[in-house]
Amino acid sequence: MPGQGVPLRVVSYNIHSQRDDAAALAVVVRAAAPDVVIVQEAPRRFRWRQKSATLAESFGLVVAAGGLPSLGNLLLTSLRVRVRGTRCQRYPLTPGRHLRGAAYAECQVGAARFLLAGSHLSTDPAERPAQAAAFKRELAAATLPVIAGADLNEGPDGPAWRTVAAGLTDAAVAADRADRHTYPCVDPRRRIDALFVDPRVTVVDYDVVDTPLTRRASDHFPVLVDLLLPAG
Repeated sequence: MPGQGVPLRVVSYNIHSQRDDAAALAVVVRAAAPDVVIVQEAPRRFRWRQKSATLAESFGLVVAAGGLPSLGNLLLTSLRVRVRGTRCQRYPLTPGRHLRGAAYAECQVGAARFLLAGSHLSTDPAERPAQAAAFKRELAAATLPVIAGADLNEGPDGPAWRTVAAGLTDAAVAADRADRHTYPCVDPRRRIDALFVDPRVTVVDYDVVDTPLTRRASDHFPVLVDLLLPAG
């Protein structure tokens, strides 16, 4: 029946390596009041643990998984979410290119369990398909319902996007808001940031948060999605 399930609020957000207005960034995420945040371009270098913890605290959240082992993908949760297991993935390195990866956390809220995943694919169109395939293998192998956020660096017509999206629900499409662009904030014209969910998960609402604050906080807009998870 409609309304059944366990509610979960998710933000997927490329935070531009915190190069913009950090105070605005914190206000944006706190105002969204998410249960989980899937972060791209999080701390991945010197003192990354401390920086990740500081970032999480600024959002009113805690670190679940990621950071340096996943090359800057970071999963944050509220205290409502119980984290039961985590792992990180590194994609094969193309010489001369930027090393990338993904972060995963098996989570529970009430009677609902799910796999939270985040990744950030290459800016190089020749490199993206193999990274997408590696990410997709992990998602396809999951027995729990999947919630995957990513900066795919290409739109829905791209091969990497299609690989990741196969068999999953594109939250923007489910909410009839696929016309909402996520990048760049100064002149939004592309939807390269996405949230994909298992078909067992219901998309209740979807928004690309475009406000004066989000335009100061990063070069990407945050994707905000309300879900209902299957219980048990």
